[in-house]
Amino acid sequence: MEQNQNIIVRIANSGDADYAETITNEMEASAQARGTGIAKRSPQYIILKMIEGKAVIAHTKDGTWVGFCYIEEWSHGEFVANSGLIVSPAFRKTGVAKQIKKKIFELSRQKYPKAKIFGLTTGLAVMKINSDLGYEPVTYSELTQDETFWAGCKSCVNYDILMMKERKNCMCTAMLYDPSDHYEPQETKEHFKEKSEVYARLLRRKKNRFLKAFQKKDKQKPEVREQKKRRSLVSMFSMIFS
Repeated sequence: MEQNQNIIVRIANSGDADYAETITNEMEASAQARGTGIAKRSPQYIILKMIEGKAVIAHTKDGTWVGFCYIEEWSHGEFVANSGLIVSPAFRKTGVAKQIKKKIFELSRQKYPKAKIFGLTTGLAVMKINSDLGYEPVTYSELTQDETFWAGCKSCVNYDILMMKERKNCMCTAMLYDPSDHYEPQETKEHFKEKSEVYARLLRRKKNRFLKAFQKKDKQKPEVREQKKRRSLVSMFSMIFS
């Protein structure tokens, strides 16, 4: 158990089931605000993760929900992902996201000591947290090729970009911790600090490049745009990077 002032970060259990609906509602609201989609999860799915001991929850001493994250396994346990990281708006920028990520990473290493731990993110802040834990930026080819995992991207507004790039690239940056071949956290932390401005520029370039490519494709095939009724890409990207 870890504490940040009045915030407790711990492994979730069956007694936390009452938080499940609040968690899923906040996940959906946060995804809409960012303009990015995540694989939708039901309260029942979140409760199952709690019962299995594959989740971390944060709350205040008086029981107010603060944050949550859970573990998913892919490719028969060869890969695991720390998914669904969410923090209540009232507690953002308190450092609790970093605490949750650290706790869920430790839990993943305990439950799946040989598994590669990976994540996808569009945010520089999450990249920094991951780097502090020992994750390294990698190509998509180094991630799980489990079709079930990639199917979860269908609910994301960027899914068409992922398919256009033949699942080799997208708006997200892939990061991986390989227990059999990795740098020490201090090394990845220092590397990120040194290259953070470079990563920020790369994220901006990726956004601009994909936007231009997709607008060109959309212009050539207006019937596809009409059939899918996609949102305005300009609006979508401004939401992601605002």
